[in-house]
Amino acid sequence: MPIISEPSTVAPPALASAVSKAIAQNYANSGAARFSVSAEQFLQFVTVVVTKYAAGALESNQLELLSKLHLQDLVLARACSSGNDPAWETFLLRFRSALYETAYRIARNEATGREIADELYADLYGVPNREGRRVSKLDYYMGRGSLEGWLRTVLSQHYIDRCRSHAKTVSLEEQLESGASFPAPAEPSAEPDPRLATAIDQTLDELTSEDRFILASYYLDQRTLAQLARQLHVHESTMSRRLNRITSHLRKRTLKHLRAAGLNARQCEELLQELDVRDLNLDVTAKLRQETSTPAFYNKDGSAP
Repeated sequence: MPIISEPSTVAPPALASAVSKAIAQNYANSGAARFSVSAEQFLQFVTVVVTKYAAGALESNQLELLSKLHLQDLVLARACSSGNDPAWETFLLRFRSALYETAYRIARNEATGREIADELYADLYGVPNREGRRVSKLDYYMGRGSLEGWLRTVLSQHYIDRCRSHAKTVSLEEQLESGASFPAPAEPSAEPDPRLATAIDQTLDELTSEDRFILASYYLDQRTLAQLARQLHVHESTMSRRLNRITSHLRKRTLKHLRAAGLNARQCEELLQELDVRDLNLDVTAKLRQETSTPAFYNKDGSAP
């Protein structure tokens, strides 16, 4: 389930002419001109995305990736991160109200919800770095899912990191680009696809007992990485890597089961992007608890309590 990698400041390598031509053909429909984003700028930042995820891929695979990108959202994010006022007006009109509502639901407290939403807006608006370049969290959005879903994920993870700031944990931002989300989306307007619940159910059934225990302890019981590492007699960094491997495996297996159920790649990505397991007819808690032993935690000196 997603380290946000640093946005590239190096000029991207040239793409095959057919891919560059396809990017250029998308300029008119991307809304870039509305925010004074030139065709050259559009080509440059879309090229960055394609080379980031498909640099060594076949031309056909690069074209497929391009066809799946949310280019209008990507343009809006890049225009906002550059400080474009019309882009910010559009952004606030589209997302401000929904994100405040999401923040209230996450925090279950109006004051805290407003606080975390305002903190997110500050990160999104950005500030100049030592070189004078504006740094915005929107630079990390790569257009592979909807901007709305990405914002909800970032907001949810910001809240989780904020709650765990007293403990030494790995940042959940590390998991964004690999696809995890802990969203608190708006009330669904339609029943979730039952194939998603089936795919997740199959994936959870494939987990080992220890993997279930780690996920249940970290996500359900809110135990820290330090506590889990001490309990399983490993270093905290080892536990961090283990948790990342498990969540990455969960996503890959869920995607595989969705594809086997007849969904195409884009449908799979959209289902996972909007995922809130609370909307599914599936008891995830019971799944993670089954066959999961809970060994006693150790005291600080390493002795058994």
